[in-house]
Amino acid sequence: MVSESMVRLGDRLRQVDGINSKFILAIAKEGELTIDTIDDIQKLHIRPIPLGEHARRICHQEQSRTFAICSVKYNPTSGEDSRMHFVRLVDNRTFEFISTYSLDTYEYGCFIICCSFSDDNNVYYCVGTAYVLLEENEPTKGRILVFTVEDGQLQLIAEKETNGAVYCLNAFNGKLLAAINKKIQLYKWVLRDDGTNELQSECGHYHGHTQALHVQTRRDFIVVGDLHEEGDIEERDRDYNVNWMLAVEILDDDIYLAAENNFNLFTVRKNSEGATYKERGRLEVVGVYHLGELGNRFRIGSFFMRSPDSDVVQIPTVIFGTSNGVIGVIASLPHEQYVFLQKLQSNLKKIIKGVGGISHEQWRSFNNEKKTVEARNFLDGDLIESFLDVNNSKTDEISKAMDVSVE
Repeated sequence: MVSESMVRLGDRLRQVDGINSKFILAIAKEGELTIDTIDDIQKLHIRPIPLGEHARRICHQEQSRTFAICSVKYNPTSGEDSRMHFVRLVDNRTFEFISTYSLDTYEYGCFIICCSFSDDNNVYYCVGTAYVLLEENEPTKGRILVFTVEDGQLQLIAEKETNGAVYCLNAFNGKLLAAINKKIQLYKWVLRDDGTNELQSECGHYHGHTQALHVQTRRDFIVVGDLHEEGDIEERDRDYNVNWMLAVEILDDDIYLAAENNFNLFTVRKNSEGATYKERGRLEVVGVYHLGELGNRFRIGSFFMRSPDSDVVQIPTVIFGTSNGVIGVIASLPHEQYVFLQKLQSNLKKIIKGVGGISHEQWRSFNNEKKTVEARNFLDGDLIESFLDVNNSKTDEISKAMDVSVE
């Protein structure tokens, strides 16, 4: 089920990250960092943190109580390249800059994560970069920077040059996985003779990806979203539908969620029961839905504090952010609950009319340049929630159609 917050942040949303110790969202958007909390009546409280520069990526490290952000500052008096790129360290209580690392000229910060490595108890910030030159159609050089936080300061302890832009990073079984142009590369953390550490290439995979932009992992599985397709590092499965991928997430061992550039969401499933190896190697599209927003970030998490002692069934949820500044939630519902809410949605569509006379089926249908397909295996959480605003006569009508009582 998909549901969106009523909050719109206006500017393009770059990244969402959560703080584990408190129910707080950190949101990086153009020109500022925003720290949001959600109270008991499920409303967002916005606290803008002016940065004076463009925050492109953000990550939280609980151990050091800091955020690290990749930011861009525009300086029109600096000559040919007026943009200066930084990795900034921000105190997560005062939200002040406490440390800065300046990237090289023409070097852009593309991605940032917090992770640890095998046989090392320390926690690090890892930053992927690209050198963006006007004469190159595609970056041919980048770096992976590994930082530790010591006494509130960023300390660069290792760097690895790459043959392309490091579009995405992800922790993977005590190692570091990187999406570098058309290749997925796995690095291990190695202790050198002098007592320092370095990233050492262990293996890589290249198999026709246009640009590997998004990488998600779950145990031994890796899902890659590129400009046109998605597959995984061992190429066990692939979706052969052409989509311009904006974000991917793993819902469980077999189901993967994706957002693409025509404002749609879709889910694919591994075809483990296929009769032939070729059939088993295909990802089957099992759900499609028109979100009406460019979803550019998924994050597994919840808007609500969950007590481990609660008797309420824990429903897996994914938070998403969009380029319009919308924050929403996608919940994986049990089958029985899905069937009930699907019936409720069908009855609500007969009563609640769309804006401008557009039907709900038409608005939520998956649509791109090649096809239009009616939404399936997704429910519209906003429409279902509108049941609370329906007058009594209509609720009675719906309850009779569903053969349930309204309590």
